[in-house]
Amino acid sequence: MNTAAARPRPIGFVAVALAVLSFSISSAAIKWSASTGSVVAFWRMIGAVVGWWVVVALIRQRTGRPWPSRRTWKLVLPAGLFFGANIAVFFTAITRTSIAHAEFITTLTPLILLPAGAVFFGERPNWSALKFGLISVVGITLVLAFGPDGGEATLGGDLLMVVVIGTWTGYMLTSKRARSHGVDVLDFMACMMPLGLITAGPIAVSIARGGLFSLSPRGWFVVALLTFVTGMLAHGLIIFAQRHLPVATISIMQSGQPALSVFWGFLILGESVRAPQIAGMALVVVGLSLFSWTSQRPVPTTPAT
Repeated sequence: MNTAAARPRPIGFVAVALAVLSFSISSAAIKWSASTGSVVAFWRMIGAVVGWWVVVALIRQRTGRPWPSRRTWKLVLPAGLFFGANIAVFFTAITRTSIAHAEFITTLTPLILLPAGAVFFGERPNWSALKFGLISVVGITLVLAFGPDGGEATLGGDLLMVVVIGTWTGYMLTSKRARSHGVDVLDFMACMMPLGLITAGPIAVSIARGGLFSLSPRGWFVVALLTFVTGMLAHGLIIFAQRHLPVATISIMQSGQPALSVFWGFLILGESVRAPQIAGMALVVVGLSLFSWTSQRPVPTTPAT
């Protein structure tokens, strides 16, 4: 058993808190850039590719660590394709709907991953956790139904967020498969980022119609910011925290990320939120926290007779 995860350490809480803060600001930063979301996603991935391979090269120079093998590239390929599509569609969707809609729609992802893990990996989830997911569904309904008139939310943007859920689910399942076959974190991230360009690039070109170099100075600043803050720092902090906190604790702390994203949307972009939406957000956070906690508990087994 991983004793480090069994006994939570304060440094783990600090790492997750910083990661949640880093992830939460990305949606507002994308909209603030006033640029085509898929183009920002494309260049953000380019930056992440450079960043991760600099890390790989430095570690190789110091320790003699080998380059990722051909087998590793093959195992990571499906996850990379899903990730590239996910980030390109998400960055596009966030410019076409409100941050409240976008962030809280994606909170439905764990409700899909629970049964998907049982189907594809033979996991034994705690099915009783799904009843708490209904609380989040009610909260999502309030968030979507009581958006302010004339706001930033659009049906097209909301539908794109449904696509985001599908691509993220695919990424989570295929990344789990790669990790279960022995791919370590550094090799996974170093291979996944360039492979993601196979899908992120065409999506960006099709939406921007050749305007990949048309970013404004503000857009390039956001690309640089997100490359470091989310592409490197936030992912690294979550991986670091896994050695110091139980997975359930990390999941519960991350459940507050959408509400924090809405706060940044209000502070940076002036996006308004109605009282019923705030109630809905509270239900989502509570429901998702209970769902995350219950789903990580061991499933009771019936003793053999």
